[in-house]
Amino acid sequence: MNVSSVAKFDGDTPVVAIVGRPNVGKSTLFNRLIGYRHAIVSDVAGTTRDRVMGTVQWDNTNFLLVDTGGLDFDINSELDAQVQSQVNVAIEDADCIVLLTDCVDGLTPTDIAVGEILRRSNKQVILTVNKVDNPLRSHNVYEFYQLGLGDPIPISAYHKIGMDEFMGTLVDNIPHYPGVTYDPDNLRLSIVGRTNVGKSSLVNSIVQEERVVVSDQAGTTRDPVDTVIDYDERSVILVDTAGIRRRGKIEQGIEKYSVIRSMKSIGRSDVSVLAIDARDPMSAQDLHIAGDVLSSFVGMVVAVNKWDLVEDKETAKAEYLEWIEGQLRFAPYVPIIFCSALTGDGIDELMSTSFEVFEQRMKVIPETDLQELLFDALAKHPPPGLGRRTLKIYDLLQIGVNPPAFSFSVNNPAYMHFSYKRYLENEIRRKFGFVGNHLQLRFHRRGEQ
Repeated sequence: MNVSSVAKFDGDTPVVAIVGRPNVGKSTLFNRLIGYRHAIVSDVAGTTRDRVMGTVQWDNTNFLLVDTGGLDFDINSELDAQVQSQVNVAIEDADCIVLLTDCVDGLTPTDIAVGEILRRSNKQVILTVNKVDNPLRSHNVYEFYQLGLGDPIPISAYHKIGMDEFMGTLVDNIPHYPGVTYDPDNLRLSIVGRTNVGKSSLVNSIVQEERVVVSDQAGTTRDPVDTVIDYDERSVILVDTAGIRRRGKIEQGIEKYSVIRSMKSIGRSDVSVLAIDARDPMSAQDLHIAGDVLSSFVGMVVAVNKWDLVEDKETAKAEYLEWIEGQLRFAPYVPIIFCSALTGDGIDELMSTSFEVFEQRMKVIPETDLQELLFDALAKHPPPGLGRRTLKIYDLLQIGVNPPAFSFSVNNPAYMHFSYKRYLENEIRRKFGFVGNHLQLRFHRRGEQ
């Protein structure tokens, strides 16, 4: 049996951010790249409803594309403040920035101000002029040389004009980083969550001085962000601790735009702790982040922080569990831990549970046990028929760990109904566990890889 680590969104995938004034065509360009014929695109977890992020592959180069105009900026703020927020997000977390302008409006004071900021940012900037859809408009491109950001690339995102040159230039300017090396003996743990749930306090409660082995160790070539600690004689790499601690020092309002950094942290982790506030558990944003974690096939533990502020804890605990489990009904296998970063209560349980989730995702199931499970599952609940078409399952193999991945050999993958897929996943969990982990299930025709 050949079991290996299965690819998931890698936190070292370069990030490309599109910035620019409203109505210059940022979303049109984003959607064009998502649907472009040479691009292979998969939705990044949790972004289907807002369409602000997607992974793109072009000429064997993968990158995460972000439309900053799709992020939730304050609609009541001044125009310049909105653009400034976009630029701050891009400079903070992106590796390459596409500054999109508009040849119809021409060079505006806002373009000049943004160009000045980007020129001082030491980021790779691709100056792009949109709506150049006829020869007369192409003459308007030259004034954008005043920005001092190199040769402007004329395109029409709506009419697909100039896209090959644009993508070629973009790929040539995207920095490339070595992938994260995953050590089966070292847990890579990230703390994620919305604003003011106590992420920094949780990190500080876990990272006590006597546990620190190396502070601020470089986790990637980009960011010296990780902290390595020794917890109960086990090595733990806390991902992006510098990022968590730094957020409070960034100007107010930027925290809620940290989706890019959050995705990077999740992508570089084995397990993510989703921190929620006991005073407001499982908000819509909490569920969004939970979707990010699970769709990235990263192990997850929910930490109900600030539990010290809840009165009558024994009575409240059952009510909290019922509510949180109801909100997380799509992931009933995720453990829930009640803790307080302030008092330290529950922190040991949180860490021991995180280790358990990590161990579960490294587990390898013998082939004979999998075949026995498949035989029993089919006998107990045969696949439903679709008219004259009936799903047949011939084989079950484990093809990966970290995350756990399984492959089913079938007569036709199109016959696999989502409800039966869920049944098979539940059967695997019932017999083998995999607590806290979203399983990758793949279905292929017999004889195909």
